[in-house]
Amino acid sequence: MKVQPSVNLISVQSIYSIQYFDKPDVLDFQPTEALSRMRHLNYSHLQYFWTVAREGSIARASNVLHLTPQTISGQLKLLDEAVGQPLFNRIGRRLVLSDIGHLVFQYADEIFSVGAELASVVRGNQLNAPTTLNVGVVSSMPKLIAERIIAPALTAENPVRVRCQEASLESLLSELAIHRIDIVLSDQPVPDGLSLKAYNHRLGRSGMSFFAQRRIARRYRNNFPASLQDAPMLLPSQHSALRRRLDDWFETHDLSPRIAGEFDDSALLKAFGEAGVGLFAASTAIEEEICRMYRMAVIGRTNEIEERFYAISPERRLKHPSVVLITNRARADLFTKS
Repeated sequence: MKVQPSVNLISVQSIYSIQYFDKPDVLDFQPTEALSRMRHLNYSHLQYFWTVAREGSIARASNVLHLTPQTISGQLKLLDEAVGQPLFNRIGRRLVLSDIGHLVFQYADEIFSVGAELASVVRGNQLNAPTTLNVGVVSSMPKLIAERIIAPALTAENPVRVRCQEASLESLLSELAIHRIDIVLSDQPVPDGLSLKAYNHRLGRSGMSFFAQRRIARRYRNNFPASLQDAPMLLPSQHSALRRRLDDWFETHDLSPRIAGEFDDSALLKAFGEAGVGLFAASTAIEEEICRMYRMAVIGRTNEIEERFYAISPERRLKHPSVVLITNRARADLFTKS
């Protein structure tokens, strides 16, 4: 989606001053110097840079923008001067984004995406246009749990566009700190000792159910959990908190299942379970979905192993309407009350 303002609408100093000043390791100058330069940063310069980065060359960008390559080159030079560092490095005949260029491109991409949405709303007079909910999902979080938590935002009275990003907790907390995401869904709280302004909002907890292919479920359902001795098990990888809890539970019950596979991705683990490679454990809160989607059967349950789930936000009191909605629904309908 391309936005092509014909005039320099406003300075974006107010947008950039906060984000850049929070990253002194990225910028190589002092805030007072940066502030002076940022006053000269405008949407047209930023748009030319954004288009060149998207198209991959000044020549292709000139066709898109209907401007001469010389004009675009001149505008990029002005933007470099405003930022204080080159946004592109030239490698042979190619332009490659510098480190600061990657950062500026991320913000520019968001700015013009929002601008395009605003233009669409104004043209269509869509007073109830979709808002956006940016959700970070920790990699170890079961995908079916995340979907169940987020789903109410998609069917709310006021429509919302959901953007999901999956990464490690540490990476998502960094994004949360600079307000690039609204909420982080996690199966673990914020670690102690982190110097981040982030708050845990407990959503609930769930015991564990054990699953097997339907054709062999009876064999393991009888005399559970002793039936798991020497059974082929599909387990989370060693660094997973759930794996540690499962290992402790097996030891408590003097069980030694045969490890048939270890997985970082919970959805991939379930797919191998569906293929008959082994048994697996997952949250009781989503056992109906697992049985339906993967054609599995429950062979036993335990509340001795618990998964706890959290929404992590940058504020103590949740404010985003969609965040309030999904957290309230999760606590009321999805999980065992904590």
